[in-house]
Amino acid sequence: MKNKELNELPYERFERYGASSLTDAELLAVILRTGTKGLDAVDVARKVLELGKYPRCGLMSLYYSDIKDLEKIPGIGRVKAVKLKCILELSLRIHEEKLVNGFKISSASSVAEYFMERLRHLKTETVMLLSLDSKGRLISESEISKGSVNRSLVSVRSIFIEAVSSEAVNIILVHNHPSGDPTPSMDDKKLTARLYEVSGLMEIPLIDHIIIGDNCYFSFSEEGLLERT
Repeated sequence: MKNKELNELPYERFERYGASSLTDAELLAVILRTGTKGLDAVDVARKVLELGKYPRCGLMSLYYSDIKDLEKIPGIGRVKAVKLKCILELSLRIHEEKLVNGFKISSASSVAEYFMERLRHLKTETVMLLSLDSKGRLISESEISKGSVNRSLVSVRSIFIEAVSSEAVNIILVHNHPSGDPTPSMDDKKLTARLYEVSGLMEIPLIDHIIIGDNCYFSFSEEGLLERT
């Protein structure tokens, strides 16, 4: 059987049985379309899936691999590497849009679900501010800062400038821990205490500070620590 025919097999199976019938490698092969000398598209796709290490392997490899990592794979040039990263970004945006269509900030878990896929894969801390209206609906989300692997420098002043600018009635702070463990650090506790104090003075209440880990989260509000931090 010719290499071209092997490359067409996943596409043909899709036509017959639908996308759900394809393996992860076959789905990527449809996107890649072609392989290289000695490797068909499915073989190349398998090498993409092998980039990561447990538990960040398989399709998760795409989150943790950059363009240069992908380009090292035979059969993956710049164009294909960019295409794979764009597919990943599309999946992330579809996930968020699906959530936001029915998004009600009524619980810490709903906020954590909304941000989980975006933040849990990052290698540095990123701090997000959610500005809410009087009914708890999301007005805007703003990236306040990005930090090092284990620390993000956050300005309380910049948070409230953004909150006032967006005409927020309430605010929620969200950030990730690259380690995957959402347990708050001493710096997290001090920041939360300061924000809670200033939010009262500004009459823009801080209603939660949520830390995103790897498929888990910590909520100061849920733990009853918001006022006591």
